[in-house]
Amino acid sequence: MELEFMGLGKSEGREKDVFVLLSQKVAPGTLEEFVGQEHLIGKGKPLRVLIERGQLRSSIFFGPPGTGKTALARIIANKVNADFYELNATRLERGQLKETVKNLGKLSKIKGVPPVLFMDEIHRLNKLQQEYLLSFTEDGSIILIGSTTHNPFFAVSKALLSRSLIFEFKPLCKEHIVEILKRAKKLLKEEKGVDFPDKILVKLAEVSEGDARRALNYMEVLSIISLEKGVKQITQEMLKELLPGRILSLTEDEHYDMISAYIKSIRGSDPDASVYWLVRLLDAGEDPLYVLRRLFVHAAEDIGLKNPDAIRVIAACKEGFEMVGRPEGDLLLTLATLYLATSPKSNRVLRALGRAREVVSKTGNLEVPLHLRDSHYSGAKKLGRGKGYIYPYGKNKGVKQQYLPDEIKDEKIYEE
Repeated sequence: MELEFMGLGKSEGREKDVFVLLSQKVAPGTLEEFVGQEHLIGKGKPLRVLIERGQLRSSIFFGPPGTGKTALARIIANKVNADFYELNATRLERGQLKETVKNLGKLSKIKGVPPVLFMDEIHRLNKLQQEYLLSFTEDGSIILIGSTTHNPFFAVSKALLSRSLIFEFKPLCKEHIVEILKRAKKLLKEEKGVDFPDKILVKLAEVSEGDARRALNYMEVLSIISLEKGVKQITQEMLKELLPGRILSLTEDEHYDMISAYIKSIRGSDPDASVYWLVRLLDAGEDPLYVLRRLFVHAAEDIGLKNPDAIRVIAACKEGFEMVGRPEGDLLLTLATLYLATSPKSNRVLRALGRAREVVSKTGNLEVPLHLRDSHYSGAKKLGRGKGYIYPYGKNKGVKQQYLPDEIKDEKIYEE
């Protein structure tokens, strides 16, 4: 039975003369070819186990664009030998959802294997449309994989969520995107004779902000431009023409100098300079996640115990940035920057860590005092383990005892 109802056919059934995007040409066909999301499909991880055993039920994939949600849904369909159909919630025609699902239910009965229905931007379905899917996902006549860039706990009905597995996709790191681009580089070299130097691939990965599809689209446009110009090798100048103001133009020294100015401005509690250097970094194409990593370090090093909540604020800003991306995510970067710049400062954490390392380096591997050793096993008392330890609660509250080895019992590591 071949489904061509309402213009919907199998996603793989494209005509040969239809233009195929580079991102589609290099899309992975197997789990082994899939790049990124190791927390989901690494060896032994939950989603991989379900896929390999053919036991995946209806699911919601959520996360930023270009992170592999559609590609993985196709791989799942191939793995379980199921037909794959794709709809976009923003482009549904009147009655299309009901007729599609009804016909897929018939196909399931005929073939004995439930087809995979990939619903892109599932959050755009209204409540009635979402709830129409419930009975089909519940009886297993279709495997629904919904995709969204929104948090499904806010954007998808609770009834559908309760019948679905939830998997969060993370932005791809630069190394992952470069790996994908190298696959595309080989294809473009074979098909068009266009060559991309590795340094250009790195630049594309840096400006794509974790979105592999965006990087591949840039790459495809550059290949078209190069053919138009009669040039076989992509240059830095061509990249700057395509993405003015977005290419990382800093030298290595400038990169570290500007980051240094940024962090020192925050440490010096100067919000004006802090935001200025943040914008300079972003306009030069700096990786926003690198900036956030530096802010995590700064929150512990220079804010520390004066305001331990700083770590939570930066973590929340990082999570929010990964959800919304740029340019809206720049607000979260600015919030994080201003929060740290205006926060009270303390470097006690840094000094305590440094002092502890100094003592350890000087005194070596001192033995753990007997009263502090583990005593939770048979025979520990006979060996004197834990003997003399004072549990500092109840009647012993406030009682002082020695926790450092005898050789360094008078060392002062933490200072107020």
